[in-house]
Amino acid sequence: MSVLRFVGPVLLSGTAACAGGAGPASPPVRLVEWERGIALQSREDPATALYLWFYEWNMFDAVKAGEHTNGSFRHPRTVAEDGRSAEIRADEMGLRLEARAAADGAELVLTARNRSDHDWPELAGIIPCFSPGMDKSGGPATPEFANEKTFFPGPRGLEPLVRRTIHWNRAFRSKVDARATGGRFAWTDKWPSAEPDSEAGLIVRESNDGRWAAGIAWSQWLSVQGHNPWRCMHLCARVGPLKPGESRTLRGRLYLLRGSAEDVLARYRRDFGPG
Repeated sequence: MSVLRFVGPVLLSGTAACAGGAGPASPPVRLVEWERGIALQSREDPATALYLWFYEWNMFDAVKAGEHTNGSFRHPRTVAEDGRSAEIRADEMGLRLEARAAADGAELVLTARNRSDHDWPELAGIIPCFSPGMDKSGGPATPEFANEKTFFPGPRGLEPLVRRTIHWNRAFRSKVDARATGGRFAWTDKWPSAEPDSEAGLIVRESNDGRWAAGIAWSQWLSVQGHNPWRCMHLCARVGPLKPGESRTLRGRLYLLRGSAEDVLARYRRDFGPG
């Protein structure tokens, strides 16, 4: 596979700190830092890494009032020297992400507290960006994952994600449609809604050579979307409903393993149950 490019300070501190942690009991992946969050890197092949931008967007009044508002990546974060754990604290937004390396990925815990002065409705969600990197922006990239071989679970099994379409959680589709104005949302021009609906909280990508697969999962989700300029995977974590001062916790998962999209789906079902 192509060699991962280290540009400037990005990833250097995380990689250097983790260099001595690959003992016999170490997971086959490690967490490293990059300029917009954390990355999941293979210990077997450090050229294989996926980057979690935490986080890019809000939907339906989550964090800020508005149908579609910007998130931020400028939050304090820590990564353990052995690469086994990491934390991002967006306290001003009421969000905290904890990650722990595991076999073939990382376990995530997202804590959301409504620090605003408005209710977050049932559809409120935040969107982290999980991608192969910023190859078009001069930053690190994993070329083997810079493709559109992306899938999500639909009614007939894994469905291909076509271009930049957005597919809604089937259980909430009618409520989403009811929020539209004239059938449109603030994001419709860039992310048009499409069928089929999503049946499980997973989005997964296969590498160009078919030897690797990567994905992101949440226990509560609202939509799947991707293929923006960084060939990203957007799985919206549903954090509502929350009244001011209330909080909730979501389980999540990052996957990076040798195998296919179907292998990731099998791991997802093991971790989260049938879906």
